[in-house]
Amino acid sequence: MKPTLLVLAAGMGSRYGALKQMDGVGPNNEAILDYSIYDAKRAGFGKVVFVIREDFAEAFKKVNNTEKFGIPVEYVYQSLDKLPEGFSVPEGRVKPWGTCHAVLMAKDIIHEPFAAINADDFYGKEAYEVLAKYLTECEGKKGAYSMVAYKLRNTMSDFGTVSRGICTADAEGNLQTIVERTAIGHTEDGGAAYTDETGSHPLDMDSLVSMNFFGFTPDFFEYSEKGFVEFLKGPAQTNIKAEFFIPLMVNQSIHDGSAKLKVLSSNASWFGVTYKEDKPEVMRKIRELIEKGVYPNNLW
Repeated sequence: MKPTLLVLAAGMGSRYGALKQMDGVGPNNEAILDYSIYDAKRAGFGKVVFVIREDFAEAFKKVNNTEKFGIPVEYVYQSLDKLPEGFSVPEGRVKPWGTCHAVLMAKDIIHEPFAAINADDFYGKEAYEVLAKYLTECEGKKGAYSMVAYKLRNTMSDFGTVSRGICTADAEGNLQTIVERTAIGHTEDGGAAYTDETGSHPLDMDSLVSMNFFGFTPDFFEYSEKGFVEFLKGPAQTNIKAEFFIPLMVNQSIHDGSAKLKVLSSNASWFGVTYKEDKPEVMRKIRELIEKGVYPNNLW
């Protein structure tokens, strides 16, 4: 069975985020999402599942569908009230529950190994190829997780700070830890540093980072369901902005021995529109890839 591509396209809680995912960067107004589906399809993924919000579902489906992509497409919906039995939305909560909650929305329709991506991130042709190959080999297995890692230097923005999952791997290429760092920016000496409540801390520009391009076997849904209950009983009780991130469950599954996560590498380059000023550079990079023959001038 071919692996499935799960696209987290819920708009990150804002109308701008929803529109940004459909914003044209290609010569025929193709969005980054179009290039992602194109890469996944030719790498061997057999189906696409979109996690979206119902309030922009109609507009989204008009431009992202089976007829356009030539690959089966399904949709699931993320909302604040999609909670386990016995739980309700805390008073004052408006922030989405996070990326792992978005993944859980697809638990009833994905029964094969799958990859999860952000809709507005460009991951590169080679990244889809290496992950599709690995996922195909994981058919019928449990706890065989994976991710495509990128060097921090290749994921920075010139226009502001970014959040990245800083990763460490063992000698066999299995992930040891993934720590979410926020407010990562350039330093005056050309390096990088993240800022937290204790100050500024330097980071190696060649650090491996997660860009939320993960591969999972289907047992991840059951594992995350249990983890979400614990999250709702714990952090969500004291912080109405707390989010249930994918790396949280990845770390936990590794530490308790439920899974191993293979860190996959490729020559692919990541880029995205973190800030509106990033868009011209993204468009330039797309043009370069078209000129090199990586993509046709008109995808569809």
